[in-house]
Amino acid sequence: MCSSDLAARELEIAKQVQARLFPQTLPVLRTLDYAGLCIQARQVGGDYYDFLALGEEKLGLLIGDISGKGIAAALLMANLQANLRSQLALAREQPCRLLQSVNRVFYENTVDSAYATVFFAEYDDLTQRLRYTNCGHLSGLLLRRDNTVEWLRSTGTVLGLFKDWDGPTAECHLFNGDTLVLYTDGATESLNAAGEEFGEHGLVESLQRHREQAAQSIVASIATDLKLFSPEGQQDDITLVVAKCRAAS
Repeated sequence: MCSSDLAARELEIAKQVQARLFPQTLPVLRTLDYAGLCIQARQVGGDYYDFLALGEEKLGLLIGDISGKGIAAALLMANLQANLRSQLALAREQPCRLLQSVNRVFYENTVDSAYATVFFAEYDDLTQRLRYTNCGHLSGLLLRRDNTVEWLRSTGTVLGLFKDWDGPTAECHLFNGDTLVLYTDGATESLNAAGEEFGEHGLVESLQRHREQAAQSIVASIATDLKLFSPEGQQDDITLVVAKCRAAS
């Protein structure tokens, strides 16, 4: 096997390994229908999403974007995933301490220029309360049932760039028919033939068109809209998380 074939084979294996890092099972909630999707621009990449069972009918929803691209970003993504999942006990008790710990480990084990933007949210299935910390990530899009739009803005700086990190937690309540979308910049910065970005406006319009669908279908429909908008192919990883509040079953 020549070196190029070997490299291609190793990349394919890396892609398969990374695919297993994304959530394979989804805890069932009474009041939340949710799904995620990552479409990588290369065989491996630095986008990350996860769903964490936090106990007491609580779910952690997380999306992240690692600085850089390709294999280097993929390695950092795996580091971040392992870091988060190894500290689930903290996530259940003190989410802020979890992010402080994750930041410290990420800072100590990566090069100076490496960092991650992360949006971490805890959803309570009993109260339908969403508590979130936005670590320098793009604003979460919350489409209310009356079609008004709210943006869950950044509450703190990125993870891994500074030794000490702190960020306040914000919260809101979800009601039947509300839909939350978390995303990476590969979605909003997708370009059409005229060089125009899909943008937040395009994301809102896409969500409004598909909001009546189930979460998994919404994710797929937004991805299709992005592909139609940028038929020449994507330049960056595209990751989407959709969480749709529903009446308790």
